Amino acid sequence: MSKTVLITGCSTGLGNVTAKKFANEGWNVVATMRDPDESIAIENPERIFVTQLDVTNPHSIEMAIEAGIASFGQIDAVVNNAGGGFGSIFESTPMDVIRSNFETNVFGVINVLKAIIPYFRKIGGGTIVNISSSAGFAAPPFRPVYTATKHAVEGLSESLSYELESQNISIKLVEPGFMPTTNFMTSETATKEISIPPSYKSYFDTLMQTMTASPGEFSDVNKVAEQVYYAACDESNRLRYPAGPDSEALAKLRWSSSEETYLHTVREIMGQTAWQNSAKNK
Repeated sequence: MSKTVLITGCSTGLGNVTAKKFANEGWNVVATMRDPDESIAIENPERIFVTQLDVTNPHSIEMAIEAGIASFGQIDAVVNNAGGGFGSIFESTPMDVIRSNFETNVFGVINVLKAIIPYFRKIGGGTIVNISSSAGFAAPPFRPVYTATKHAVEGLSESLSYELESQNISIKLVEPGFMPTTNFMTSETATKEISIPPSYKSYFDTLMQTMTASPGEFSDVNKVAEQVYYAACDESNRLRYPAGPDSEALAKLRWSSSEETYLHTVREIMGQTAWQNSAKNK
């Protein structure tokens, strides 16, 4: 009997690719999104069931779970993928924008967990894959709000991984690096509501120049989807799964270095050392 996964945020990007990955591997997929789009199921209509789910609305979560069970008989895994973010200067980021990001990225995950954990406990177990980010363990500048939400997801997931082990429920964290399919600095929120104060512009420009000159190797959405699938199938008690060469490199630096070495290296990468030296010489 095929297993079934419910995935949030399947309309575009990682959620969309991940849903198709699971279906191609023989899983039944409950592909959820705020505004249902049946096109995701065209290639595999027998495997993919599309239904509405808004992670900020607990009732819609319960309805989606019930619809998934009605369609496939059981749900064996959940992928908490729905979320979003933006680049900004913290000082100039409005509180309503901050709260909105936490509502989706943190409380949205909590809402899904609150709904699915009792169900998994009832059927004897299950697997939950929470999509975090390399920003969840290695905080970059100019993404303070998004970074805070992912740190919250990391802490929540680690704590629950111990707590739910007694209930035969596994928690996994997949930590992608930067995926070019995201739109951190071009989103409507970033460009229309959040300005860059003049006093930050020098460092911001230095960082952008550094990233443009040395873009590095980013995370490919298809490879990240493969890591999500791997995590969902992994029966070990492993918690964290960095996804993408940039995330893997950051994870190695973060967990194998001293705090002093890690912070110095990050400042070098981000161009902050050059900016500081330039500021001193003015």
